Amino acid sequence: MDTKKLVKAWFDHWESGDFLNLPVTENFRHTSPFGTIYGKKAYFDLVEKNKDKFLGQHFELHDGIYETNKACVRYTARQGDDFYLDVSEWYYFKDNLIEEIVAYYHIGEIREERKLQE
Repeated sequence: MDTKKLVKAWFDHWESGDFLNLPVTENFRHTSPFGTIYGKKAYFDLVEKNKDKFLGQHFELHDGIYETNKACVRYTARQGDDFYLDVSEWYYFKDNLIEEIVAYYHIGEIREERKLQE
């Protein structure tokens, strides 16, 4: 299994809008700051209902660490002229497919009590 090629296929499918052919297992799990989605069908259903938020993105990959059964990638997702999101994701593989992704990114304002003092 070439994990780098699987991750590249993941991003290629997103950029082309071909999310129904993402290389994921039937029991795929995706965890992000929004929670965990269990199952390929549930994930595809969510994307279908929110295409405006998922599709039309371009990805600039900055770093990647690729091992036999897992990988970690840091990238910037861009959509249109005014939206970008810096992300780090862990990918876990099974049977030459992506079985799980754990995504880390900031989704909102920093609470006042968590801001650094100058």
